[in-house]
Amino acid sequence: MALNTGVMVLPDVGMIAVIRPRIGDDLSCLPKDRLAVITGFKPDYDAFAQQGYAVASGTSGSYGAAIVCLPRAKADARAILADAAKVVRPGGIIVVDGQKTDGVDSVYKDLRVLVPVSEALAKAHGKIFSFAAGPGLASWVTAPQTIADGFITRSGVFSANGADRGSALLAAALPAKLPARVVDLGAGWGYLSRAILARDGVSSLDLVEAEDAALACARQNITDPRAAFHWADATAFRPAAPVGAVVCNPPFHTTRDADPALGIAFLVAAHRMLSGSGTLYLVANRHLPYDRVLATLFREVEVIGGDSAFKLTRAAFPIRARP
Repeated sequence: MALNTGVMVLPDVGMIAVIRPRIGDDLSCLPKDRLAVITGFKPDYDAFAQQGYAVASGTSGSYGAAIVCLPRAKADARAILADAAKVVRPGGIIVVDGQKTDGVDSVYKDLRVLVPVSEALAKAHGKIFSFAAGPGLASWVTAPQTIADGFITRSGVFSANGADRGSALLAAALPAKLPARVVDLGAGWGYLSRAILARDGVSSLDLVEAEDAALACARQNITDPRAAFHWADATAFRPAAPVGAVVCNPPFHTTRDADPALGIAFLVAAHRMLSGSGTLYLVANRHLPYDRVLATLFREVEVIGGDSAFKLTRAAFPIRARP
């Protein structure tokens, strides 16, 4: 609709960056041979690669135009737009495509203070508009930041300002000794990984994280030679061999609404990668329906702590289907 009404006029030549599209987004109205899909989220990266698009995990190079699929977090949205303004040639069009429920109106208002912005085209719950690339968004450029305990994070990663309460509870509840081989499933910027490596018995730790920016922070935060880093969809990751423990604070949002199926997919993945005597250490919001799922996956399931909002669970001895 934006193309047809002239709100979005793309150049006739040059590569077009499509930044942070999500699985299911339809790019078929755009010239596929001139598109570069840029996303640091591995499931989205893989999905567009499988459709034959050129994909990259970060913004680099030079583009004639960019289309930014606006994320929900405002700080992340600003950082992505500032990155787009740096990689699109001066004067090239940057198109912003976002949902009202994800704050597109607020971003539109903030942008108009800094740079000339086109009129917006609104349809249903979405809005699309554009502006020209240039130096106007320099104040939105972000850099890594150092937070408590010397951890390095950056805008857009989960819990960038400090450890979330669930992870802090789980880190404190881990036993003094862990098995030799451990997986931190959904490792983020490495908070739980540091706690795991501080326990006795650990000889190797796989940090599995789908968000490239978070994993880059983890590489800086965890310099222990026992650590291995995997940019991967946690629900599909398979370690080289079964492991003795999985530590997990699974996400449960793909949109503003809770999606228990996402967390359940993490539990199933943890079950799959554990040895027959392996143990899952889990933190999750109390309202999420994980107990019934855990009972079908493990012989032993016990609550080991928590607070009014979070539950800590130890689940051991995975149940295997008989051949």
